[in-house]
Amino acid sequence: MSKKNKSVSGIVYSTDPQFLYQFEQEQAHDTLPPAQQSLRVQLDKKQRKGKIVTLITGFVGTVADLEALGKKLKQKCGVGGAAKDSEILIQGDFCDKISAILIDDGYKVKRVR
Repeated sequence: MSKKNKSVSGIVYSTDPQFLYQFEQEQAHDTLPPAQQSLRVQLDKKQRKGKIVTLITGFVGTVADLEALGKKLKQKCGVGGAAKDSEILIQGDFCDKISAILIDDGYKVKRVR
């Protein structure tokens, strides 16, 4: 995962010696409670060499909370996966099992086909 240190707002070069660059600030998203989260669970095999993964999208929150939820789901299913870019990838077809786990935790789950 690539990280941006600083991003400049469209300015490439300035001849003004008094010019100061204004850097864009990244906004940290607070994690919504599970009752307010609406997650989508679907199977996906695009750009994965035909391998099937369960894809969970729609998570609103911090990266640490996303990784914690991804770790919990991977442990419950007993498989590998990844949590990045506000998506959780679980290796294999575990849509029903993951939906049940998320509903038990209080999330709103929609199964996308």
